[in-house]
This record gives sequence, C-alpha cells and structure tokens, in this order.
Amino acid sequence: MTLKLRQMGFHLNHKTVLKLMNELGIHSILRKKRHGKRGKTSHIAPNLLNRDFTATALNQKWVTDVTEFHVGQEKLYFSPLMDLASRGIIAYNFATRPKFSLVKKMLEQGLSRLKPTECPIIHSDQGVLYGTAEWGNMLKGKAIQSMSRRGNCYDNTVIESFFAILKSECFYSRTYHSITELQAEIEEYLS
Repeated sequence: MTLKLRQMGFHLNHKTVLKLMNELGIHSILRKKRHGKRGKTSHIAPNLLNRDFTATALNQKWVTDVTEFHVGQEKLYFSPLMDLASRGIIAYNFATRPKFSLVKKMLEQGLSRLKPTECPIIHSDQGVLYGTAEWGNMLKGKAIQSMSRRGNCYDNTVIESFFAILKSECFYSRTYHSITELQAEIEEYLS
C-alpha cells in the first residue's frame, strides 16, 4: 500500500500507512511463497502440457484441480474446469467431501459442451481423484489425459493461480456463516 501511494505521489511513512489502514479496517492479504520442486512423473498419464498453457482455440486444453475451504467446522470442496484459450471456468462442482462424484459431475458438464470432432487435453495434478480408473474411462475417446509431476504446483500453475485470486477476493476478506453462503458467493463470482 505504501509503495502504491508513493507511485501516486503521496510520500508517507510506512508506519503512518499501517496506522491509517488499521483505523479503516483495511488489511493486506499475505500469501506464502511456494517453491517448486522436481516431482516424479506420473505413471498414469504423461505431462502433455509441460507448462505450455497457451491454446489457440476453445476446447483444446483444459485444466482442473480441487481446492478446499473451511467455514467454521465445515469444509467445502470446489472443482472447476478451466479452458486455457479463454481462461474461463466452463464447468464446476461443489461437495462437502472429496469424493469422485465431485470431479465426475464437473467433467460431465465439461464434456457435454464438446462437438464430436473435439478432443481436448485435460490436465490435472496427481490427486487421488484423477488417478482412478473411472476418471480414465470417462475420458476415453472424448479427451486426452495429462498429469503434472508429483508435488509440483508449477505444472498446473494456471488453475492454482485462479484459486489464489478466488480465495483472496472472495474468501480471506470475508467471514462466512455457512458453506451455503460461501458457495453462493463463489457462484456469483464465476457468473
């Protein structure tokens, strides 16, 4: 905040800025820096994207993952599917448990959008939900499976960045009383 004010021509001491922010109830959101590490390659599917997150047309490359939110004693799991050409969320699902049905419904929504000639690469991490035979069977003939190296968030950085932005704009800055309230807020954010 101090840096931004200096760029705008206001030269204030950082302690003054902090004091004013506290008085106004404004808090910055700090995120932990993550350091990538070399992970093992997947035995289920190769890393076809290999950090090439560009797409020249819709339905060429999709990325997905699951993130978790805590509201009181409850948990909400969110599984979106992003098209890399538009960087938009084309399908998603919520659940209170990380079961296969969470990603299954999201994938069904995404695959229903495809024309018979389209066969996108669907890239995910090596999470247990994406390594199941059922996931592989759903993709057969409809999409090509691609997986990140184990423990390497940079191999799926676009969806990880989306989660970071979503959480800083919708979650960390607010207090929710229920997962229903949070889910409604996320759905509004996506629309």
